[in-house]
Amino acid sequence: MKKILVAVDETKGSLQAIETMASLFQCSRPETVVLLYVEKPEGRSVMDDLILSDSEMSTLRESLQGTAYQEALDRKAQKVVAFFSEELRKRGIAGIQPLVREGHPADEILNAAEEQGAQMIILGARRPGRQNLFIGSVSREVVNRAEIPVLIAK
Repeated sequence: MKKILVAVDETKGSLQAIETMASLFQCSRPETVVLLYVEKPEGRSVMDDLILSDSEMSTLRESLQGTAYQEALDRKAQKVVAFFSEELRKRGIAGIQPLVREGHPADEILNAAEEQGAQMIILGARRPGRQNLFIGSVSREVVNRAEIPVLIAK
């Protein structure tokens, strides 16, 4: 595969995704690894995506631009991306293309994969013991909607 998208966040599942990706592609490394982090305001819940329309989410994003809060979110995103970029490099992976997006994680993962021409998506499973009120997590939504192979690392 030439291009793989690896979605990461600040959980241990993301480290597992990196390790799984590196071990799967020991002999034939992808040319490009799109390392995607999706920013979302802290304290948001699954219900927010059901309650807020796209235009309301857009308005929220616009109102955060230029604020100290948005700057903190951006710094966090850069730290996460830098950490996982280094973890990939330690495992002999080159061609890392960092990408930070804002929005609903599943939507942004799928949109980025399509826009970047990824041939596979790799992401970590949610943390063990963490229950989700609704059927479906980000991982499940990506699996159900993706038109390319998706690997969930556990």
